[in-house]
Amino acid sequence: MALQLSTTELISSLEESPDIVSWINDTLTPDSDIAEPVGLTDLDQHVNHLVSTLDLACEDTSSQLERIIDDVSRGVPRLTYDLHFMKDGAVSLQSVLVQVTERSRDAVPLSTRTALDRLQLLDSIKSRMEAAREVLREAESWSTLELEVTSLLAEKSYAKAAERLSEASRSMAVFQNTPEYDPRKTLMVNLQNQLEAALSSALVAAINIHDLAACRNYFSIFSHIQRESEFRNYYNGSRRASVVALWQDTRISDCDSPPSTPDSNSQTLAEFTPKFYASFLALLNVERTSIPSIFPDPALTLSTLISSVLSALQPTFSQRLSSIFSQYGDSALKELIPIFRSTEEFASGVDKVMEKIKFSAAFPTPLDSPSLSDGPPGHSRRRSSRLSMSWRTAPSRSTSSGLLASKSALSIADDLEWEQELFQPFLDFQVDYGSLERRLLDHSLREIISSDTRDRIPDTDRARLLRERAVDIFSVAEESVSRCTAFTHGYGAVGLVRALDGFFQSFIDMWTADVRMGSSTSASLSSQSASGEDLSDLDYTPGDWADFQLSLHLISSARAVFDRMMVFETKLRSNLAHIATTFRLARNDPSNFVIASSKGESQLLEQSSLNSAELHALLERVDHDPGHSSLPPSSTAGLRHGAPPSQQGGTPSPLLVDAREGVFSFAKACQVSLQGTILSPLRKHLATYASSPLWSAAGDPKAKRTATANELHVPTFSLSPSETVHKISEGLLNLPRLFDHYADDDALSFSLHTLPHVDPEILKSLSEQSAPGADSNTSPGHKRRQSLTATPKPTPTPLDPELVSSAWLSSLGHTLLTYLTTSVLPNISTLSPAGAAQLASDLGYLSTIVRALNVEFEDLDRWKEYADLDDEEGKKRLAERETDAIFQNISRMRGWAK
Repeated sequence: MALQLSTTELISSLEESPDIVSWINDTLTPDSDIAEPVGLTDLDQHVNHLVSTLDLACEDTSSQLERIIDDVSRGVPRLTYDLHFMKDGAVSLQSVLVQVTERSRDAVPLSTRTALDRLQLLDSIKSRMEAAREVLREAESWSTLELEVTSLLAEKSYAKAAERLSEASRSMAVFQNTPEYDPRKTLMVNLQNQLEAALSSALVAAINIHDLAACRNYFSIFSHIQRESEFRNYYNGSRRASVVALWQDTRISDCDSPPSTPDSNSQTLAEFTPKFYASFLALLNVERTSIPSIFPDPALTLSTLISSVLSALQPTFSQRLSSIFSQYGDSALKELIPIFRSTEEFASGVDKVMEKIKFSAAFPTPLDSPSLSDGPPGHSRRRSSRLSMSWRTAPSRSTSSGLLASKSALSIADDLEWEQELFQPFLDFQVDYGSLERRLLDHSLREIISSDTRDRIPDTDRARLLRERAVDIFSVAEESVSRCTAFTHGYGAVGLVRALDGFFQSFIDMWTADVRMGSSTSASLSSQSASGEDLSDLDYTPGDWADFQLSLHLISSARAVFDRMMVFETKLRSNLAHIATTFRLARNDPSNFVIASSKGESQLLEQSSLNSAELHALLERVDHDPGHSSLPPSSTAGLRHGAPPSQQGGTPSPLLVDAREGVFSFAKACQVSLQGTILSPLRKHLATYASSPLWSAAGDPKAKRTATANELHVPTFSLSPSETVHKISEGLLNLPRLFDHYADDDALSFSLHTLPHVDPEILKSLSEQSAPGADSNTSPGHKRRQSLTATPKPTPTPLDPELVSSAWLSSLGHTLLTYLTTSVLPNISTLSPAGAAQLASDLGYLSTIVRALNVEFEDLDRWKEYADLDDEEGKKRLAERETDAIFQNISRMRGWAK
């Protein structure tokens, strides 16, 4: 850590830092890209250490400053004396020098001194005459320059004319800042234009017939007249003509506007791009052997040729890519990726050509000559100006070690220029990859479900259909993972996760919205479900059995979808972990590891908005998740069997959060539908319960308790429950038999945490049982640690059927009692004393029954308690305002409130 440095080193680093805030951040968190985050405790210790170190440094500085002030205070009077002494010495030296000068003059005879002065004058005259002669020669040269160059052009002595113009160009500096400069500059440009015009036709012909010697000679001529760039334009324009014509003349069916007559030779851009790149690469292979014989910088020249071809394409590459999206709409990404892969293959082929041409530059051809290989002065100046470009990236990985040592920043920058120009048209689509991927996934989803909308699927087949559609959905999702790697090299991971999460959620939400509470029956299912002897006495219709089976099968399908989603998330996590490893290697060793296929493409992606903090946070999270390489089925057992995601220990953090919640929402909808089917006979019994005549019956059962002492005391017995409550109680007591019959069906154990009104204690027991690696001899505090290191099991540990049945019975009991206390009992209009006693008896009996099912319901007990109050006690409580909503209902029914 930087905090372990000495005080002197810390003060030195503080002096060198331009900003105090950045210095503090660098000191407290050095190497933040590599080191792990510092804990708050360690950070507090580091801050205290830094404060104490700075305090000591301040004290030392103050002490040194005091000593310096004391030394200066003592030295200032002495300084005045020293300055006065130096002044006296300078005056004395000046007088001595004057005396020495006078003595030296007296020592030289007058005749000698006169001769020396004459020689000095003659030398000055000679120098001025030579300068005047040079000016006159330059003036004479310029006076005949136009005539000489015109004569040489007429004689087709182009090389001599170029040399003459080069000499004149060097003498232009003589006329700088004089009235003669502009006319001579204009004359020079005109003569150079004439020379270029005279050479242009011959130059184009030499380029077309591939006359390398002539082209090299013309390049030398153009370089002498500072027209090297024009020569390159001629050369590139001629050599690229065939490739550009192929691009422009080929009709692309999905990009260009349709012609008036059908063209059988038209092809898509994905089909045409490999052919175009093959022709382009063939041209570069030819130029690989030609360019080193003409140009002194073959690699740079070949790079310029590539950029020239790409810039000359009409319509541009970007325009044709945009046309693809207009043609294919949401599915355009599928058409774009093959084109992108062809581009990467072309870039890889060009890299090999570049490597070969650099070897050609290292071993010159026989046509090379030292005079021309060095290049003219104008060319040297152009190269030196390009050398000022900032170095952009690490050397190319394809360069050999010998060439790597001599490779300059110029060649690196120009290598990247053509690569960036090649991949620039794809960058906007790569940045929008997340939205493009989501559009493609939604398009695929619409195609998958289109057959379901055309052919109505029977309700009995919907669970099977969900499983089948899940296979199609996850097949599509796996393709999206491959597309992300192929098109963005992992930079689009954030968009991929979001697109997949929303895609799965949309698919599940469609089924959630389509869950039917009362679907039509199926004869086969009805007969099969009701044929069991153990359940034949239950009060369910054939339609109820069909709905029961449908809901149960849908929950089972939801479990299958969730299991498949966990397997897919494992693959996704592994893919993201691989991307994170690639990013880390590229960051630690950029010379040997690149993320994309080429340096230029990597730089474009690195500088784009895809390279965000959110991306690195996602990769960091995946890279540090426990067991990111494999997610055993047992690690999802707790979640699948009822524990919410937040209660899972030792498992990686979820990636598809919304998709998981969508599955749980679908499971909850099915559970509610299943509970509605199971409780439907009981709710039918309760339909007329609030309007029963029992509640307004005359008489007061408690009146016998006030009999006088002389009267015969007749013992009273508690009232029997009403017939409705008796039937409901029988139905509740029959529910365990129903779950025992389906104990082997693991659909009931899925997503228990979404059951309505489920008992949290039961969920806690289920979560502890389903924890991976849990052992009966292991303390609770060590269960989570074991779950991280336990060997994955091939299948999840099955839950205890009794606990699952208990969870369902608890949920059903709470659901029924909630319906009773919130929707049925408040609808009782009036309660006589006898009716109140009957209600208290019914509720007490029902409370005893539900306790047998491990259901505790406070509202039910309060209804019984308030119904059992006599008028005096009820009015007393009402007067004391010790009331709640239930008491207010009872008070209204009993007539206590006036």
